[in-house]
Amino acid sequence: MSEIEASFTASATPLPRTVRAGGSALTHSVVVEPAAPGDDELAHIPTAAFFDVDNTLMHGASTYWLARALAKHGVLSGRDILSFAWKQARFKFGAENHGHISSVKSSALELVAGFPVAEMRALCEEVVDRDISPRILAPVRRLAERHLQSDQEVWLVTASPVELAGVLASRLGLTGALGTIAEIEEGCYTGRLVGDLMHGPAKADGIAQLAAERGLDLEQCTAYSDSANDLPMLRKVGRAIAVNPDTRLARQARHYGWPVLDYRRGRRAAKLALPTAAAAGVGAGLLYLYKSRERD
Repeated sequence: MSEIEASFTASATPLPRTVRAGGSALTHSVVVEPAAPGDDELAHIPTAAFFDVDNTLMHGASTYWLARALAKHGVLSGRDILSFAWKQARFKFGAENHGHISSVKSSALELVAGFPVAEMRALCEEVVDRDISPRILAPVRRLAERHLQSDQEVWLVTASPVELAGVLASRLGLTGALGTIAEIEEGCYTGRLVGDLMHGPAKADGIAQLAAERGLDLEQCTAYSDSANDLPMLRKVGRAIAVNPDTRLARQARHYGWPVLDYRRGRRAAKLALPTAAAAGVGAGLLYLYKSRERD
């Protein structure tokens, strides 16, 4: 057990697992209803832990597995996946400017064509249970559980679709998830996003809005991530922790004195594998919008 894990004390019952979508002023949330506080809890100032998903909570990219499932069900073609993977690789590694982000977003929106929300949610459950759950990092899951046991909220914060993030949060018994949201009309996706990708500065904005809605003290909160793209979120909280950090985040962690947790089996192999996983699905909150116009 690490020093960070040992720093928690089990003092509270975890929050219930029922997930409610919507019902909040937040635009990027899936919320687990908290139990009504007792009289002795009313004076408690709530705090939270925020976990990035890809290569932090799990090995690899969550949306890679969603894309595979969409391809299997005939929603995406192989050409779609390869094209989008290349654009996402540029988005992740070195081309993260406003114009490129807009281009990636637009290219995904071109292919949306009324995919039913109910089918997407069922597919997300399948993907989480079959593909993502076995790839959850056990030590990081234990950290999340210890935050819950310490009477803290635990939120996933990811660029992945909020439907996928919400199912994962529910399966793990977490408080909820912030993710990328697609607009819905009459039970189908419209091809427009609500807000923007939950990525980079948007994550910091998202947890700030969440804190305002739920009365969280961000100075007392913790955030976990593997990527320097999440530096805005990590700097927003009182305690930042780097998990399996990329080179830039590792450098920033040393500079700020942040704890570093590395669960990768082989450092060189992990560094080589990260771009491949990212290219397949990092930031693919848009991948679930894809519906191919051409079939292979």
